[in-house]
Formats: sequence, C-alpha cells, structure tokens
Amino acid sequence: MSYAIFRVEPINTLKDLGQIGAHNKRDKKAYQSNPDIDISKSKNNIDIVPLFDKYTKGYYELVKEYKKEYEEKQKTTREDRRKSFNKMLDDSNSVVADELLFTSDNEFFKKMSKRDIKKWADTCMEFVYNDLGYKKEQILHATVHMDEKTPHLHCVVVPLVRKFDKRTNEEKWTISKKQYIKSSLHLSQLQDKYWERMKEKGFDLERGIKGSDNEHITIKEYKKITRKLDNRMEKQNYLMTRDFEELEEKLQKSKPTITKKEVKIDKETYDTLKNFMNTSKMVIRDMPKNEALYQELKHYTDNHREMKFENKHLKYEISRLEDKNEELQKENKRLKNFIHSMLQTLKNLFKKILHIGTEKEKDNVVDDIKTYHKLDYYSDRDLRDIADDTPREEEIKDYIFEQNYGYDKDYDNRDIEI
Repeated sequence: MSYAIFRVEPINTLKDLGQIGAHNKRDKKAYQSNPDIDISKSKNNIDIVPLFDKYTKGYYELVKEYKKEYEEKQKTTREDRRKSFNKMLDDSNSVVADELLFTSDNEFFKKMSKRDIKKWADTCMEFVYNDLGYKKEQILHATVHMDEKTPHLHCVVVPLVRKFDKRTNEEKWTISKKQYIKSSLHLSQLQDKYWERMKEKGFDLERGIKGSDNEHITIKEYKKITRKLDNRMEKQNYLMTRDFEELEEKLQKSKPTITKKEVKIDKETYDTLKNFMNTSKMVIRDMPKNEALYQELKHYTDNHREMKFENKHLKYEISRLEDKNEELQKENKRLKNFIHSMLQTLKNLFKKILHIGTEKEKDNVVDDIKTYHKLDYYSDRDLRDIADDTPREEEIKDYIFEQNYGYDKDYDNRDIEI
C-alpha cells in the first residue's frame, strides 16, 4: 500500500533558505559524497519551475516590491528602531518561505517512467495552484529529485501577499503563511484534497495517516536507542581492552610454563586471567541485547525512511544516526571477533586446567566453556578439543549430547559414540 504524502516544512531564515537551495539545486560539491545522492543520476532531475540563480538571489527578485516598500517605511522610523530588510525577515514570527514536499514510496515509483513521474509532479503543481492558491510568480523553485532513493518533489513557495494593516489603515506587502494554510486542521483538509486530486488523475495511492506526528516520536526514540547502544559499546570496549592489556602484560612478565603434566602460573597472573574471563563473559552475555538494539534501530529506519524526504532536518539527522549505527555495528563485529580469537587462544590453557587444576578450578572451566558454547563462541568441535583425554571428558561430551539431542544419553539404551 502506497500513500499520498504531502508535507509543509517552514523555512525560517535566509540562511536556511540558502542551505535548502544548495541541496535542491545540487550546488555544493559536498553533495557528490552524500551517500543518499547518486550524483550520476542528477542529470535526470526534473525542473518543474526552474530557477537559474541561487535561491537568495531569486528570492530577492521575487520580493523586490516588498523590500522597496519596507525600506521606504524605514526612512520615517526612529533610528534606534530601524532594522535591515534581512534582519526583519529573520527576526519576524513568520516564515521566509515554505517548502512543500510531495512523495510516496519506492513501490509506487518503481514501474513509472520519467514521463510518468513528470505527470505525477505536474498533478502536484496543479494542487499547489488550484487548491493551495499560489500563483506561479510565488514559486521560487520546484524540482523532482530522481537521484535519491525515492523520487520526490521539492516546491519552495513564498507566501507574499498584499494585506490590509489595521494599525496604519492601509494595504502593504507582507509574508503570511496563514493566508494559505490557516491551521493544522486546514492542513489536514488540504491533504485530503491532495489525495483526492491524485485519485482523480488515476494514481493508485492511499490517504496518509491523519494527525500523524510519528517523525517527532521516531527521532527521539532513535536518538535514545543510539545513545544507549553507543554507551554500551563504549563500556564493553573499554573493559575488554583494559583487562586484555593487563592480562597480556602479566603473561609477558610471568612467562607461564606449560608442560605435558602441568601449567605453572603465578597467582597474580591467574587472578588477572579470571578477571578477563569474567569480563568477556559479561560482554558476551550482552551481545544478544546489542543485537536487539540493532533490530530496533533497523525497525525505525525501515519504517520511517520516507520521512527523510518529508522533513529536511530529520533527513540529515537520520543519515547521521545511520552512519553512527553502522560504525557501532562494525565495532560490535570487531569485538565479537576479538573475543572469538581470544577464546581460541585460551583453549589449550583450559585443557591444562582440566588436567592439573583444583576441582573448583575445573568446575569453573566446565561452566565457562558451556557458557561460550551456548553463545556460539565455541563449537562442539572446540569443546571436544578441550575435553579430550582430560578427567572431565565424559562430563563435557554428555553435555554436547544433551544439547544436540535434548536428553541425557544415559537414559537411552543405545550406545551412541560422539
């Protein structure tokens, strides 16, 4: 099911307008390295209402009568209250312009030709002119981006109107968004009209969810989960690195002797080894929690990917968070590989402890290798390698049998060799 998506994004300052213009017109070289933009496809972008200048220059041309009137008025204003035209625009409670965004999902666009998408965009512009009530001279720029993951139309409008001012008892130029979108209820009604217009033109789209503000909830939750995962990974990496470096240093200094009959290691080094093993077990037990957090992040990203086109600030925020999460996943993989490598290195040491350790030490090793096996850090083969020719061989192989067949082989009359 594809939805007819129409959103309005306020542009509050001239600086914001310039940045949005650079994005929409692909003016900056930075966009060539943006992973969301395939610069090789930018030639396929469709200008519906072209703009051959930068946004700010085009804007000044569009509002030149307003600027002229304002500056004339400033001549009779007290000097300490005067403001430049630019500062007045940036300081006002109104917008500088609005960006209208139209899109759907990939399913809707995937079978459409460039001509079909142009027809869809023209229908969007009919809505802008006939339902919203904007005139063509109020459109700063309208373009369809074909070089991102989902086609979408950016239409930047300037709600410039002549309005009666009760204070001065005269008409004057002003920028008034409310002349076109009076309230959130009115916006919802306009979204209804947009959907109806799409249906009339033969586009198979459903009405979007009314009153949805999921994007605000999503970004808050997204940040919360990312921060939680980041903190968890940072702590795990710190603990593992600290304890491993300490163990490595102790092993180099003490140089443990391993013979066929015994392993000699000083108590301080042995305590450091136990500390490292306890930390690694804690980290390993946390791995499923990390994976669950990754799945939550993927859920948010998948479900709200289209919102990146509806809200420009959200787009940049989600892109940044996705990059961060990719780094975290790489770090998590590195940590898992590190633990796996360390456990492989320690197999011989475990085997030696099963040979010559105290009964309590042997119990601890058996418990540890069972834990690592359940978490897939040790395979059946690894456990057999550790257990072979040790006093705990039978116990460990019984455990492997139970894990594979779900019951104790002693209760089975068959002789099964593993």
